[in-house]
Amino acid sequence: MLKTKLISGMEKCFLDECICKKFALDHDTALKNERYTFQLAVQDDDPAAVGRIILRVEIDSPLKHYISVAKVESIPVRFPVYRNLPEEFYDNYLRTTPGLYPDLLRPYDEYGMFNILAGDLNALWIEVDPKGAVPAGEYPITVRLTDVNGNVRSEDTFTLELLAAELPEQKTLYTEWFHTDCLSVYYDAPVFSERYWEIVENFMKNAARAGINLILTPTFTPPLDTAVGDERPTVQLVDVTVTDGKYSFGFDKLGRWVSLANKCGIENFEIAHFFTQWGAAHAPKVMATVDGEYKRIFGWETCATGPEYSTFLRQFVSEFLDFMKGLGKDHNCYFHISDEPNDAQLESYIAAKDVVRDLLDGYIIMDALSHYEFYESGALETPIPSNNSIEPFIANNVPNLWTYYCCGQHKDVSNRFFAMPLDRTRAIGYQFYKYNIVGFLQWGYNFYFNQGSVYPINPYEISDGDYFTPAGDCYSVYPGENGEALDSIRICAFYDALQDQRAMQLAETLVGRDAVMNAIEGDLPEDQKITFSRYPHGIAWMHETRAKINALIKSAL
Repeated sequence: MLKTKLISGMEKCFLDECICKKFALDHDTALKNERYTFQLAVQDDDPAAVGRIILRVEIDSPLKHYISVAKVESIPVRFPVYRNLPEEFYDNYLRTTPGLYPDLLRPYDEYGMFNILAGDLNALWIEVDPKGAVPAGEYPITVRLTDVNGNVRSEDTFTLELLAAELPEQKTLYTEWFHTDCLSVYYDAPVFSERYWEIVENFMKNAARAGINLILTPTFTPPLDTAVGDERPTVQLVDVTVTDGKYSFGFDKLGRWVSLANKCGIENFEIAHFFTQWGAAHAPKVMATVDGEYKRIFGWETCATGPEYSTFLRQFVSEFLDFMKGLGKDHNCYFHISDEPNDAQLESYIAAKDVVRDLLDGYIIMDALSHYEFYESGALETPIPSNNSIEPFIANNVPNLWTYYCCGQHKDVSNRFFAMPLDRTRAIGYQFYKYNIVGFLQWGYNFYFNQGSVYPINPYEISDGDYFTPAGDCYSVYPGENGEALDSIRICAFYDALQDQRAMQLAETLVGRDAVMNAIEGDLPEDQKITFSRYPHGIAWMHETRAKINALIKSAL
């Protein structure tokens, strides 16, 4: 018998689970311009069914033209969590064993088929995007499954109430590092070919739709996740010419990049790091045409603060700023010195920063770091601490605070590993709001290489960068067949966190911050108030709390 159940968009449906254990949800509220997601869980437990079951999907609703459907597909996971840790490290994970994990959203073609296997639990991902164009009110959404002969196998109706208010514009700056070399290699599209630019545009559009509004911009090939002595494919946007020892710069490709990002809805530019990762000891790879020959002029062999690179970098930064000023975009630029420096590298970091400090006066220089003492030294005005090391920064009232996570943030805090529940991913929106976080960084929007970028991997087959990180850290979108990005349920959950934050910001303008914080924390014991490492777990709490926020908004309209 075919069984179906309307469930939350925060559920993960593993193939070997029973539909009976999923949290039922058949109605909810949303704002007029909010993207709202729910799922239809599907399972056929007919003992006579032995193989494939072919279904088609029909949507019947006044909102039909604002609804899209995708199938949640499972991806192989070999490395879900770090091994051999104390038991408490595995709290708030769904599973810790290898297997197939739900993650990929494969768009459903209404003229195609939705195939399941008898006994397996599957899910349809149903997104409603009213775009602010639909009047407030309650709207039924009927999801009907039919067989190949048109016979109705199931019919379920979800009711979505749209409130007469809209989410405010996203204020939080959000970057996931955008790796164009991975796109070039995966699609075999030469860098800067027209096909390359088409693919970059597709992925930029998807990034913007996910809330990414600050994009890693490879003025020079980013010196990130690169094995020492090795190099990543050249993607530098700035042309360099050396004639008789003198540098000149061409910004045509950079101009095209800026224009393309703006077209896609991204206004802010995260300029690639000026020095190598973990200590700022070397220059990034810089390619140039030298007296007619195209070759590398700086790299691992180059001392970061040596006179040759210092001279080059200062000239570049000056001309780069002039170019961006001409576009009216210089203050949309955010700069990096070196990624993840530690206390032992303080001296080398400061020396590297001193090369360009005066030129970037009045601009934001920011870097990921996890040591408060490093910030306290005055080496960096805009730190980006990890969410498991942010507490000292909060306690000391560091202004304009950012945060980030990557593979190291695997205990207690919010993150996006395949093995984590989606409410854990989404919880960060409440933390952003409570602590007035202004920006978030994650390193892997589409990192399809192994550790050190030595060779490419197929993200459909290897979800861990070839045992580089627990599955889910390296990428949040998949490369589709036509050069388009395909979402994961994880990036959608993070976008929901951003929407939650925006809803709370709206509610604050209507009823005040105290009322919003009371809706979030009023029922929590004092020792369970929200921090970055402590927050209520579970889908029910997340829905109930967002419902309280929506109720505040509705009552004030």
